This record gives sequence, structure tokens and C-alpha cells, in this order.
Amino acid sequence: MLVKVFGGAVYGINAITITIEVNILWGAKFIIVGLPDNAVKESQERVDSALREIGSKIPGKRVVINMAPADVKKEGSSYDLPLAIGILAANEQLPADMLERYVFMGELSLDGSLQPVKGVLPIAINAKREGFKGILLPGQNANEASVVRDFEVYGFRHLSEVIAFLKKERAFSPVTFTPPALDDLQREHVLDFKDVKGQENVKRAMEIAAAGGHNMIMIGAPGSGKTMLARRLPTILPPMTAEESLETTKIHSVAGKIQHDASLVVARPFRSPHHTISDVALIGGGTWPQPGEVSLAHNGVLFLDELPEFKRSVLEVLRQPLEDRVICISRSKSSVEYPANIMLIASMNPCPCGFYNHPSKECSCPPGAVHKYLSKISGPLLDRIDIHIEVVPVEIEKIASLQEGESSATVQARVIRARELQTRRLHDHPGIYCNAQMIPALLKKYCALDDACVSLLKIAMQRFGLSARAYDRIIKLSRTIADLGGEEQIKPQHIAEAIQYRSLDREGWGG
Repeated sequence: MLVKVFGGAVYGINAITITIEVNILWGAKFIIVGLPDNAVKESQERVDSALREIGSKIPGKRVVINMAPADVKKEGSSYDLPLAIGILAANEQLPADMLERYVFMGELSLDGSLQPVKGVLPIAINAKREGFKGILLPGQNANEASVVRDFEVYGFRHLSEVIAFLKKERAFSPVTFTPPALDDLQREHVLDFKDVKGQENVKRAMEIAAAGGHNMIMIGAPGSGKTMLARRLPTILPPMTAEESLETTKIHSVAGKIQHDASLVVARPFRSPHHTISDVALIGGGTWPQPGEVSLAHNGVLFLDELPEFKRSVLEVLRQPLEDRVICISRSKSSVEYPANIMLIASMNPCPCGFYNHPSKECSCPPGAVHKYLSKISGPLLDRIDIHIEVVPVEIEKIASLQEGESSATVQARVIRARELQTRRLHDHPGIYCNAQMIPALLKKYCALDDACVSLLKIAMQRFGLSARAYDRIIKLSRTIADLGGEEQIKPQHIAEAIQYRSLDREGWGG
């Protein structure tokens, strides 16, 4: 008997439906065709053991399984459940009338229990779009898939429960989406800007970066607070919108980063890879591409501590995603795109010994070492970083002070107001949500400059040897500073403040 069961395959951060055709014929062979990988081919042993646990087995006949479309690679163990269900239905041990209504995904243990799999959310979204009634999967994945509205999601612990559901022997209720508790998402009780002593100029720069979605690099001596400040940046970023949350969750689902029994990712990601990371791990890829750290930081922060210690090839692959906010990965067997709308926050020492420009310690580096150290970061990459800020060690009197600074909640409120101005201004431009994302045409429309502003920019271009890209980024930064001040027009003081955040450009610092 020929039956069809439906599963899903992830392609990038989206999914396509996989039709699994099972036919039992005369003979004695188990055949899977349709470009399965080794994990799918090995499913025969897992499925057979699981079936024996419920009093059945793979029939001693010729079992032919076709996974269509045949030109799409089928990866992983998530096809165990639909294969087992298809074999039972083809052997007339299970009614086939409900199979066309649902998508099945799940890994089987040898005892028949269901184990969680990756990529459940994009598969559920695709299944609803294609008209399926619901999805049957491991219970640990159920909350993740329940994000999809008006779509039945059933979570099971064992193969026997799936069979009981399909035979209508037991009643099961679909899983209801439960939003994450707000208390679990707030990080202010752990990390807060009020705990940072001094560093008012750096905190101001971080507020501007958060308000406009700008990239930022901090340069300062060891122990000056660069990492501490960077880890508090997510506490002042605006909350994610529903669209951002869903897209971020899809990426983490594909990468297998969703915690068991979790649902939406609602806290902005903060990724901090070690400087020994490879370019593939950072940007994504592999024989069968997977998202890397840049995509996992989508709609959040990618923090690169000790930037010059990263390999040059690793840093250079950041240039395209920082500009286009999308990663295109092409391989001989596939080509996919991953979103990469990130805020890049980087930190570095000013020189190999770490004490160049230190107020009290003397730099021990030989002549030219500072310039050589900074040159590890290419000019094109620095051009793509809007804010360069020097972090000076805090005086002992301020460190010992009991006075608290502004809280993250207070700063976040100003950031949210600035973002709301940008949202209204850019409402008619889909895919552009903040000043850092504006294209040149929008700069002309929303960032008109008077003669005084233009004159200041000309002086900065000549003094620092800035590129045309840096010119545009100063204007975007000025627009954000004006938004934080509630100003409709960009004024010379906004331009002047934006210019000072380019003072760490290679030609103007450490030469």
C-alpha cells in the first residue's frame, strides 16, 4: 500500500514541505531515495527498534521510501517520526485518513520516545502557509511551534502517543502559546548602567549608538571598563517588535539554539565570540550552510572583544554584512541568505602593551608600534563603524563613590523616544527602521544640512582623511543626536558631536 506522509526541510531560515512516500512491495530490502544524508539513512535502525517497543516492526518485505523533492538534501534525524508513521500506515497498521492534514517531525530513541529537533518554527510557519491543519512533534518543541497562530500544534513524548492520536484512541489537546514571563526577560536586576562609575562620555556614545542602531568601537587601556560597558548595552536597547522577535526566533531555531520548552526569543541577542573563532563560525556556512554568530546576533548586539586579536580574514568577512545587513553564502551544492541586522560593538587596547595615552602609566611599546597595532584593523572596516570612542580609566575617587549614575531604564526611555521618531519618519520605507540603515537617497531627504554644517564636515574630511562612507555615517550619527534632543533639523552642534566620534580613525589617532 502506498501512503504519503509530510515533513519539512529547512533552507536558510525558511522551510519547504517534504513529501515522504512509503510503499511496501514483495521482496526483502529497505530503500530510501531522495537525497538523504547519513543520519536519514541510519533511521532504519532507530525506527525498527522504536516499532518493536510498541509491538510492531518494519515488515520483512521490500520497503521503498521516496523523499520529494528529490533535489533537496534531507538532513538530520528529524524524519524518524514521519518514516515510522509512513511504514505503519503502508503496512495497514494505522489509518491513513489523517496523514494529509498534518506535518510530522521528530527524532526517535530506540525505546520509541521522541527527542527534540532543530528548525521547528520555520517548518510550522511553512506548514500553515501551505494549508496543513497542524503539526505533530516532540513535546519539547511544542512551545516553539505554538508561536504560529491558528495552527494546531501537538507535542508527544512517545511514538505510542502519536499512534493513539491518529487512531483516535485518546484525546489530546493542542499546545497553547504562552508568552515568556516579563520578569524572566529583564536583565536590569543583573546588569544596569547605574552601576558604572564615571565614563559619562562613553555612556553618552552608547546611548547614541542604541538610539540609531550604530556600530561602535571602544579603545582604552586594560581594566578601563570596555567589556563591562558593552555587556550593559542590551539593557538600553528598545524592546523587540513582534516581527523582529519572530525572525530572531527562526534563526535560533534553525541553529538549534532554542531552549527546550521555550517559545519566542524576546530579549535582544548578545553574542560575544572568542577571538579564535573561524570565519565560517562567525559568518555562517559549512558544507550544508548553518547560521553563524553574526546571524545569531540578528536584531541584537555582536560584541568583539580585543578586536585586533581576531584573524584578519575573519574581520574582513564582516564588511559585506555590515553594509548590506544580509549574509549571502554560496556553495557548490547550495546558496542561502541569512539576515544580519546587527549592532557591532568592538573593543581594543590602544597598543600592544595597552597603555598608550594612559593618564598615569607610560607606554613601553617601541616607535611605530601603536600605528602597526591599529593597522590590524583595515580602513574599510573602520569606515563601517560609526562611533570611535576612547575609554579612559576612572579615577579612584569615582570608583569609591557611593553615588549611582542614571539607570538603564532612564536611558532606555530616551532611546525609545528617539526610535519612535525614526519609525514615524521611515514609515514609508520597508526594511529600514533606524538611522543607521538609511540609504543615500534618504539622507538627502531627511538629513538636510545648512552651510555651517557643511563647512564643519569639510574641515573634518581634510583633517582626518575621512572617506565618503565616513562622511555619510557622520550625517547619520548627527541625525540620531538630533533625534535624542527632539530636534527636527540637524544643527552644527550635532555635527560637531558626531565628528568627535570619528577621532580614532587611523589617520587621526596613534600615528
